[in-house]
Amino acid sequence: MLVLATSDKGGTGRSVTSSNVAYRRSLQGSDVCYLDFDFGSPTAGTIFNVDSAARGTTEGGLHSYLQGRISEPQMLDVWTQSDRPSLRHRPPGAGRLVLLPGDSGGGEFSVNHEVVQRCIRLLRRLDEEFDLCLLDLSAGRSYATEMVLAATAEPEMRAVTARWLVFHRWTRQHIIAASGLVYGERGIIEAGRVWGHEQQELMDSIRFVRTAVVDPNSVELAGLRPSQVAWLRDCNRDLQELASQRKVGRTTMLGVIPLDPVLQWREQLISDNDVYARQIANRETVDAFDSLAKRLTEDAAWETL
Repeated sequence: MLVLATSDKGGTGRSVTSSNVAYRRSLQGSDVCYLDFDFGSPTAGTIFNVDSAARGTTEGGLHSYLQGRISEPQMLDVWTQSDRPSLRHRPPGAGRLVLLPGDSGGGEFSVNHEVVQRCIRLLRRLDEEFDLCLLDLSAGRSYATEMVLAATAEPEMRAVTARWLVFHRWTRQHIIAASGLVYGERGIIEAGRVWGHEQQELMDSIRFVRTAVVDPNSVELAGLRPSQVAWLRDCNRDLQELASQRKVGRTTMLGVIPLDPVLQWREQLISDNDVYARQIANRETVDAFDSLAKRLTEDAAWETL
């Protein structure tokens, strides 16, 4: 299965959430690969603490492969190549966790037939090798999004399940932007139709993920004044109404990631050690990652709305 992670704006938590979901899915026993298709800023290696690919790789990454300069892109095993001690060994029962980095110094590049065909060959091979392939796309109406829309529309990709996750923060600006990316002019639906996707089928494959969400009823807000809590509840209600109007509401939502200091101050994978031993991250955040990782492949969560 392919999971295509995108957002209309930067700063949505798309990459750090996607990385944590890939990590949690691997801990659940699946073989997972993570493709850094954020071509303008290929920095997924920093989240996985693979320092040799912190700003992309110099040994033949996805840019070089897709542009035809090499025959195979570099694949990094996170369990053996991470520089973070808690990630350095595969836990019992965990599946593979592999990172395909972009090129160091690489940037956005235009899409043509040859690029799309190389993308198709790579995705078909990885889909056979891994249970889950998560592609972290560049934000907005990017060449990366155009590429995967073109690739997944081709007949040879029909047997490969592809699902979209659109990330947005829980703010008015981000809700409007996420809705526009999917339903607006030159958005995913319109661009997909141009490439040959069936509109309803494509719409059914898209779900939204809210990030950095503050729960007005959380016990962690006990120190706020009653007037502040009341204001937060009013804001939350307004956002829920806006999300529903923009077709980004509860019925199209796959997961909610709560605001967590670790994710805000240092974008990284959250391990169980961070929750229980170091106590720097919240259990609710890990539960949200676990739930989202499971729901990716639960057909009930993707039934026609």
